[in-house]
Amino acid sequence: MLDTGRTARRLESYVQGAWRAGAGEGKPLANAATGEVHAYIGSDGLDFAAALAWGREVGGAGLRAHTVHERALMLKAIGLKLMEMKDEFHAESLATGATPKDAWPDIDGGIGTLLTFASQARRELPNAKVIPEGAVETLSRDGSFVAQHILVPMRGVAIHINAFNFPVWGMLEKIAPALIAGMPCLVKPASSTAYVTELVVRRILEMGILPDGALQIVCGGVGDMLDHVTGQDVVTFTGSATTGRKLKSHPAIIANSVRFTMEADSLNAAILGPDAGPDTPEFDLFIKEVHREMTAKAGQKCTAIRRIIVPKAVEADVIAALSARLAKTPAGLPDAADTRLGALASLGDRDGVREKIAEIAREAEIVFGDPDKVEVISGDAEKGAFLNPVLLRCTDPMNAHAPHEVEAFGPVATVMGYDGLDQAIALAMKGKGSLVSSVFTNDTDVAAQLVLGVAPFHGRVMLGNRDSAKSSTGHGAPLAPLVHGGPGRAGGGEEMGGMRGVKHFMMRTAVQGTPRLLSSVTGQWVAGAPAHQGTHPFRKSLAELRIGDQLVTESRVITEDDVEHFAHFTGDTFYAHMDSAAAKANPFFEDRVAHGYLIASFAAGLFVQPDPGPVLANYGVDNLRFLTPVYFGDSLQVQLTCKQINPREGTVYGEVRWDCRVTNQRGEVVAEYDVLTMVAKSWPLPQEG
Repeated sequence: MLDTGRTARRLESYVQGAWRAGAGEGKPLANAATGEVHAYIGSDGLDFAAALAWGREVGGAGLRAHTVHERALMLKAIGLKLMEMKDEFHAESLATGATPKDAWPDIDGGIGTLLTFASQARRELPNAKVIPEGAVETLSRDGSFVAQHILVPMRGVAIHINAFNFPVWGMLEKIAPALIAGMPCLVKPASSTAYVTELVVRRILEMGILPDGALQIVCGGVGDMLDHVTGQDVVTFTGSATTGRKLKSHPAIIANSVRFTMEADSLNAAILGPDAGPDTPEFDLFIKEVHREMTAKAGQKCTAIRRIIVPKAVEADVIAALSARLAKTPAGLPDAADTRLGALASLGDRDGVREKIAEIAREAEIVFGDPDKVEVISGDAEKGAFLNPVLLRCTDPMNAHAPHEVEAFGPVATVMGYDGLDQAIALAMKGKGSLVSSVFTNDTDVAAQLVLGVAPFHGRVMLGNRDSAKSSTGHGAPLAPLVHGGPGRAGGGEEMGGMRGVKHFMMRTAVQGTPRLLSSVTGQWVAGAPAHQGTHPFRKSLAELRIGDQLVTESRVITEDDVEHFAHFTGDTFYAHMDSAAAKANPFFEDRVAHGYLIASFAAGLFVQPDPGPVLANYGVDNLRFLTPVYFGDSLQVQLTCKQINPREGTVYGEVRWDCRVTNQRGEVVAEYDVLTMVAKSWPLPQEG
């Protein structure tokens, strides 16, 4: 059971390279389940201008000295060590009122998100300090003036102002993309649960993995911090729309055009399709998901289901089924084995939820639960911030306002019926922007109509049916590769989204110039830049290979026998390769043509050096295009150029991208693509043992 005899500790902030307590004793923070003082918090007297300057000058420089992959590997090392320490974080999390099951998405999920970002960055981004983005744009006829976009780290600090309900995940999902981008972070956790965040940050800093200044934390108020932001800083905020709008309109943020992303109030919906009646698996899945989202973390989730949109014909069935499950969800101390519903984060939260329920109840009726009567199976119903689930029903949802506008941030949701899919979409849209809605249906037409209808108002839409019942991550689970955010009321921001999230902390700049100069900036060979011929580039290890190393091959004539053999050997007897009359009737061809894949195969035969050597494997091609038909008697020649070298940290090899251009006897480009190979860092390979 919860330890009620512990001594409350004074939380500290880590700024300017040291742990510092604010002035005074600090404000007491209560254990959400027992009401006892758990910690004290305060940041009075801290120099926020100096903290930001420290992050920019020390932390930023330290991060930018490393490549993307090196920064990602730092996060991997941190994530693995945090996973070993997670029991300590789970024990501290009990004071937030969250059950161990509720804390899993916060703690284990947060660490998993950190590790996912670290892995995805190494797969998708180059091992470099600058990231070329998109294709090279030719700006002159002769190719002497070209352009490309690049991404470089912002030179400020990423200030993350986080919500109370996910003190670990909320921090890690924000610092992961920022640190990978090369931007130092200053974390400001919500006060009521800051003791969990502070503990995790302490453990991270004790590891000594991050450069000095890369991660700071302020426990307490932000004071005059935002007065000192510049156009190179980024501010992210998760919390109430009222607070978010206040921060977003701060004079310094407006004056300096500071990047600001917000995740705010969200009246998320779950929509039951008209095909998903009480006798279907989808109905059962719907009831289970709504129940879970109402009760997980006592309903204090930004993605929790607030509006239950169902066909009018099954309203009574939905209310009965949900009420039966809610009745079997006892509230109590979070570490008690039979507790199914933990406490809200504070008594103040409970008062706030009750006020919101009263607002909604002016346009809806309570059909399950009593917000003023609390029953618990353990703990003290009044000292702990407990609240039993409350289910409401709105009989005229199209004309109601409160169920679509008032978010009771607790175990509360409202059932509302619809007539026809257009009305279901209209009801979802009345939320004026949400993080996520879910659609439960097994009908493909229903799924398509509902998703396309609600997508403009949602950051994510989850489809639930019998086929994904066992594999689905569920309505409320934000995932690192996917966007987490939503338009309108939800704040208009986008977090995570895989490498999209990393780019939010980088500056996108268009660089124009000659191919030679552009190549020197991007670290990627550009057509028209100098090339170097000599030793076959496949005979060079990464230690010897250079951008621009090039091979121009001999030519090979394509014959009818080549095409006939390839067709029968592969089974590709498409008429354009086999029938002259049919090929001539095709608007693209003058006669029979060679297979595109024959061209790519013959190209490989022209440029490959067959002996064992530094090139270890070919693992694919990118952007393959066949541009000019090849007829019998045409000859092929290949220009193969080392385009990009991407060493992998901690391995004996790296990735090399080759620009491959196949031309005919008239110099016309027949095919072009990137060849991807694994190449040894040194050759011969070092022997193990």
